[in-house]
Amino acid sequence: MTDIDTREENDTAQLVDAWLATYADASADAAWLLCDRHPAERIAFTFVGPDLTGTDLTFGELSERSRRLASLLRARGVGAGDRVAVLMGKRPGLIVTLLALWRLGAVHVPLFTAFAHGAIAVRVEGSGARLLVTEASQRTKVEGIAGLDVLEIEGIEASLAGVEPLVDRVAVGGDGQLIEIFTSGTTGNPKGVPVPLRMLAAAESYLRFSLDLRAEDVYWNAADPGWAYGLYYALLGPLAAGRRALLSTAPFSAAHTLEVMRAFGVTNFAGAPTMYRALRAVGVPGRLRLRRASSAGEPLDPDLTEFGREVLGVGIRDHYGQTELGMVLCDHWHPSIARDPVPGSMGRPLPGFALGIVDGQIAVDTGNSPLAWFSGYVGDPRLSRDRFTPDGRWYLTSDLGRRDDDGNFFFRSRSDDVILAAGYRIGPTDVENVLLRHPAVREAAVVGRPDPDGVRGEQVEAFVVVADGVTADDELADALARHVRDTYSKHAYPRRVHFVGELPKTPSGKLRRYVLRQASVD
Repeated sequence: MTDIDTREENDTAQLVDAWLATYADASADAAWLLCDRHPAERIAFTFVGPDLTGTDLTFGELSERSRRLASLLRARGVGAGDRVAVLMGKRPGLIVTLLALWRLGAVHVPLFTAFAHGAIAVRVEGSGARLLVTEASQRTKVEGIAGLDVLEIEGIEASLAGVEPLVDRVAVGGDGQLIEIFTSGTTGNPKGVPVPLRMLAAAESYLRFSLDLRAEDVYWNAADPGWAYGLYYALLGPLAAGRRALLSTAPFSAAHTLEVMRAFGVTNFAGAPTMYRALRAVGVPGRLRLRRASSAGEPLDPDLTEFGREVLGVGIRDHYGQTELGMVLCDHWHPSIARDPVPGSMGRPLPGFALGIVDGQIAVDTGNSPLAWFSGYVGDPRLSRDRFTPDGRWYLTSDLGRRDDDGNFFFRSRSDDVILAAGYRIGPTDVENVLLRHPAVREAAVVGRPDPDGVRGEQVEAFVVVADGVTADDELADALARHVRDTYSKHAYPRRVHFVGELPKTPSGKLRRYVLRQASVD
């Protein structure tokens, strides 16, 4: 196979063709492409602990350990097409588990460790997963989910030495499914997005052209792999490209982030605007070694770009994508296609994608986007049809935007009600459904409003009509916030709860969330 690093840097069309030939082939094998083809001694990941201790995982170790785990899982009945949920933090066992599943042709269902029982149950039941692999610290969250077999990674790892490594593997082909990841959604339950193996071609394009990831880089994508950006580009992309990546096992803090950057000499960093805002808030004494800094997950504040140049030593460039697309619009870093940033712009299409504006929405021209891979939601043909124009040519993002005469794209607003908080996309209906299960709540509406501290971008706020006889006070507001945090998810609970006499609705009874987003509240 051709080493793409030897090709002409500006020959983007040939590179796209090469990636497609590799990842879209009918005989494509995920375990080979993500692990076994790389030199055994090459480091795949360096796991950074809270004390800044680094632990390396080589491709050879990943291959051997994942083969043993694959044997164990196959003995438990896991086979091609089976959905297996994984609830783990950023630890070696997570990567080993994913490779083991893909050796068997099984489908990974990612779960975020900040999820509580409710959010986990929705995804497990929605995917039809009958097996979940987790760690001891997360075990209590999955108790009570009917028909679910649960394995703890600590016990599995202790027994792997006595298991014979799996020799054979399943080649699922480019259209074969690797992942079933769930959107945040704005109506009903989150929707399953099938991610095929050929998505790796788009991941390679993003790492090369938008991030300008090079062999000598110390690369750290700080996003959580329980969500699309972290899964696609902190895990899958580096594995496909054979590039070492850092994974921090500590919870995010600005201070720890700076310590990691300095201790490991990070040169290529990617994260949400929230992370950059937190760095700005604590201050960054001295210069870092950053060569590239990229932002994704929510619109980038123009003043953060200036902060990057003046304090981090490098401008921060904005990148845009979705769970259904991966990254598609970027202020690219690679010298062959980089341009001077246009203030407020997300940049231009990623090589392999063509985009336009359709009915005011940012849209992907699927007929002229060889790297586009989304085909529809699992088990929801109606919603799948709604995301495309009637002729099937354009995928509609539901994000409103514009394009200038030079081809730069600008984000205007969302045409749906998804909340962008700290880089996470949160569906308001999901949170409303949790609130409505509390006996004190008669009606509830959830919206995103500006974070008063200027760190999270937006924050989740709830407007609640209480049940008859219930006293609306601060104690109840705190109880409702805890109810969402403890039963659904730590990342999606309302930071403020407002009690109102009634919710604004249209004559037909539809909730007018935009009125609540603009409401003046104490």
